[in-house]
Amino acid sequence: MSLAILCAVLFAALLHAGWNAIVKRGGDTLLTTILVTGSAALLSALALPWLPLPAPASWPWLAASTLLQAGYYVLVARAYRAADMSLSYPLMRGCAPPLVALAGSLAFGEQLTAGAWLGIAVVSAGVVGMAGGVARRHLRLPLSIAVLIATYTLVDARGARLSGNAASYTLWLFLLSGLPLPLWALATRRAQLCRYLRGNWGRGLVGGAGTTASYGIALWAMTQGPVAVIAALRETSILFALLISAWVLKERIGRARLCAAALIVAGVVVLRLG
Repeated sequence: MSLAILCAVLFAALLHAGWNAIVKRGGDTLLTTILVTGSAALLSALALPWLPLPAPASWPWLAASTLLQAGYYVLVARAYRAADMSLSYPLMRGCAPPLVALAGSLAFGEQLTAGAWLGIAVVSAGVVGMAGGVARRHLRLPLSIAVLIATYTLVDARGARLSGNAASYTLWLFLLSGLPLPLWALATRRAQLCRYLRGNWGRGLVGGAGTTASYGIALWAMTQGPVAVIAALRETSILFALLISAWVLKERIGRARLCAAALIVAGVVVLRLG
């Protein structure tokens, strides 16, 4: 993997941790998520006239991912209401890469090197290690989200490769997946949404730009290299989430999670060398 792709994916990881922190810090995680997805849809709509349509072969994959992404946003908001970001985020992100690696080897016929498998395992172990000591009642939702993440990652990797233009595919995805939640909120919680929008529109706009750019970079990278390796590198976002949790959200970070962070860094080095 080239250094340029590595740096691009790490930047995408930073953006991803950032928008998740915005959702967690919002007064209402569901309404903040709605503002983020709505802003992503708006920004996508403004940019799409300047880009070609994705190739028709990618449209079924785009439709499937739209449903998966809408469900993902709802579950993320619910997970952050139930537990700290520093607990939920590692579980749902760290369990996804091994699933992607196993399924991706069948779906894409990618033959990973022993070093790549080792790097994926080390990164995932470090990410999951961040959530040590989580109560059993907090496990089910993050692990369900991990399966959802692995599924939409594989769907979108295929769709982006078939689209002929990863940027166009990404923006159509965020336009389509970003509309259901805001439309639902307008129909059922209009007054509450409008009040929340007045005080939090900036948070939604920044989060929308961050999630769109983050996933767009990741999908572009998946057209340039192995899907499983890119997926694992993207989960280094937990390192940035750890810093955000400690410095911005003021959550307590213990020694065990710092050791897990070091394990993630080691995994990144293995992936780069492998």
